[in-house]
Amino acid sequence: MLLFVALGMYQKFKGKNFELCGIHVDVGFEEFEHDLMKEFAKKHNLTLYIEKTKIFEILQNERNLHHGKIQCSLCSTLKKGVLFEKAKELGCNKIALGHHGDDAIETVFLNMIHGSKIATFLPKQYMSRMDMDMIRPLVYMKESEIIGITKENDIPSVRRVCPNDGFTQRQEIKQFLDTLYDKYPMAHDNFLSSLSNTKQVSLWNKEKIEKEK
Repeated sequence: MLLFVALGMYQKFKGKNFELCGIHVDVGFEEFEHDLMKEFAKKHNLTLYIEKTKIFEILQNERNLHHGKIQCSLCSTLKKGVLFEKAKELGCNKIALGHHGDDAIETVFLNMIHGSKIATFLPKQYMSRMDMDMIRPLVYMKESEIIGITKENDIPSVRRVCPNDGFTQRQEIKQFLDTLYDKYPMAHDNFLSSLSNTKQVSLWNKEKIEKEK
């Protein structure tokens, strides 16, 4: 919800001419606080669209094929699909997501551990299939900064109701990094800076090494 407020302020004080709306993809979890989101949208004069889906039902059917666990990656893919389709229907040309710097760093470690690659998501990315830009305006902020700002400005947070919450691979990486940051306080900023430090990348080129033997 902080992203809505931030973009609204940017629009107002920078005199930018763009229309802003919110799209929430209702995965189908029980007890989700729709009223809180609706009240927030009304207070900030934000047009909010709630897209009800059967994503949770699909995830439940798939979990039996994956040791009883809900697939976070499948959930993310399905949600993005619904989000982009609705945005396209509304005539939007940009989608703003609320990922922050900690998300980006965690994604690097997840990709190295589980995908044998050094990669993370981009602050801005053109989605050619949808002819739309995907932007992440909060990507240079720390999660702790976002939490602090929301508390200071009484911006509500929706209660997490995902059955996987607190038990994901991302949560394990988050806990590992928190321990690392306690010992090396500069590590967080250095990790984040390294994501854009393309001039100082030194990785193995196996093909080149083989040729030089």
